[in-house]
Amino acid sequence: MKIVFATNNQHKLSEIRSILGESIEVLSLNDIGCDVDIPETGKTLEENALQKARYVYDHYHINCFADDTGLEVEALNGAPGVYSARYASLPDNPVKSGNTGAASHDSEANMTRLLYELGNNNNRHARFRTVIALIQKKDVCPCGCTSIKEIHQFEGIVEGEIIRERRGGKGFGYDPIFQPDGYDKTFAELGMEIKNHISHRARAVTKLAEYLKR
Repeated sequence: MKIVFATNNQHKLSEIRSILGESIEVLSLNDIGCDVDIPETGKTLEENALQKARYVYDHYHINCFADDTGLEVEALNGAPGVYSARYASLPDNPVKSGNTGAASHDSEANMTRLLYELGNNNNRHARFRTVIALIQKKDVCPCGCTSIKEIHQFEGIVEGEIIRERRGGKGFGYDPIFQPDGYDKTFAELGMEIKNHISHRARAVTKLAEYLKR
């Protein structure tokens, strides 16, 4: 089975290909010749994931899925949430030294802002949440002359806490400051093999894989 994952992020591709295994061939946007920076203008993770999947399906007419992930920090009322990847580039960034005008997807700047916002707050509880939107073409008559598309969504959540300083050189994004419940190491210290078993994305992809393999 072939399916397109609406991303060119090599970290995400490696994670998902590892989880789905060899029975499902996961293609990237590059693999289908899509070099468009697909907009993410939704106000929720669900809206963004579906927006990306719909773009690929409508333009390339191929089964596809897309994800959106957010880090939701309790003491910050769920922020950065849907803005996690571009947290430091938002105009309300209070960090004035070194990060003003930070580019979107600047992990170091994003972590700097998050740690600044939390300060000495003892409530460090946070969770990573991933939403996957899947769009598939389904024939509705035996000869296949008529088809419709089916949309499904899958969610994965991992609870944890934000530590006070970066630890670990593996992973990406907020991994160096997120310590999942039940572990004394951050995602960036645990490494990909363990993370692929316990992470938010792993849990959402596991649900996706169970559905696809049926």
